[in-house]
Amino acid sequence: MKRQKISDAVIHRLPRYYRYLDDLYNKGVERISSNSLGLRMSITASQIRQDLSCFGEFGQQGYGYNVAELRAEIGHILGIDNGHRIIVVGAGHLGHALLQNFDFGKVGFQIDSAFDRSPELIGTTIHDVTIRSIDELPSYVEQYHPDVAVLTVPQNVAQSLADQLIDMGIRGFWNFTNVELSTQVPGVFFENIHFVDTLLTLSYRISRS
Repeated sequence: MKRQKISDAVIHRLPRYYRYLDDLYNKGVERISSNSLGLRMSITASQIRQDLSCFGEFGQQGYGYNVAELRAEIGHILGIDNGHRIIVVGAGHLGHALLQNFDFGKVGFQIDSAFDRSPELIGTTIHDVTIRSIDELPSYVEQYHPDVAVLTVPQNVAQSLADQLIDMGIRGFWNFTNVELSTQVPGVFFENIHFVDTLLTLSYRISRS
């Protein structure tokens, strides 16, 4: 793999490549050209080739890409085979919905625990994920060293909770609190999910169509 700084734009396109290739793989497609893949994804073939060249040489002239091999390579680049451990902090409506419906294992994440303050939730399970008391969080992190925390907690505690989790050693946050989280600690990353932003983007587009 080439050692170079990869742009955020390329990094954010990699999961799309993996998703489309996974769909093709599950449909039994064995190979695909950059032109055909680009048409499916609404991006240019040259953009695909340029993005993939950041990580090495893929595909053959006149043959295209072996779907299974490229899918596996991109999955490896994304860390799907690293077995990252993930926890959910906040098992209310949104946390419950994620645990109930999102297949963490399909994208390489191991999950067995979520955390909440509600006595009604503590001790219950959702899809084999045990809901534990928030008081158990420090000892759990110390023992199992999760890599990522999904945050579905109230806005007013989001940053302070993230700071505590960073101090415990968690490096990644999938943040659904609608607050922009930040830190000065190197090697910690946030994916801040804003449902309102995407809904307003849709509003803009349909208002001007």
